[in-house]
Amino acid sequence: MTETTPAAERTQTITPHLVTRDAAAASEWYQRALGAEERGRIPVPGGRFMQIELRFGDSTVMISDEFPDLGVVSPLSLGGTVGALAIHTDDVDALWQRALKAGAEVSLPLQDMFWGDRHGEIIDPFGHRWALAQHLRDVPTDEIRAAAAAMFGGEPA
Repeated sequence: MTETTPAAERTQTITPHLVTRDAAAASEWYQRALGAEERGRIPVPGGRFMQIELRFGDSTVMISDEFPDLGVVSPLSLGGTVGALAIHTDDVDALWQRALKAGAEVSLPLQDMFWGDRHGEIIDPFGHRWALAQHLRDVPTDEIRAAAAAMFGGEPA
């Protein structure tokens, strides 16, 4: 019998799977721009990839090519994306510049935020949104709630 490592020891509890156009190019971009490490690939006929495993620090993200006949399409086919993946780092300004230099588009400019992080958002060349952040200071929850309410035009709940 072959021994295997339990899933909980291989990856975190939730592992995002991103669909991209040209997963090989996306893997190269994520390595160059965001510091990912490629850990493995599963190719399929036609030069596409069913899965490429990337490691961002202590987190795994899987990417694949589009398979429209199976309903597996990327944000570029859908015309946008919902949500974002967040990367927390000790030097967000350096990561930000690296991502922009590699071709990311600014979605939300990098700035110091009321919740204590330096935070900005980019869209990668494959249509996915990434929040890049660095924690600067701890902010009490009641202050965050008040600032969030003010930002959205109301009173704290």
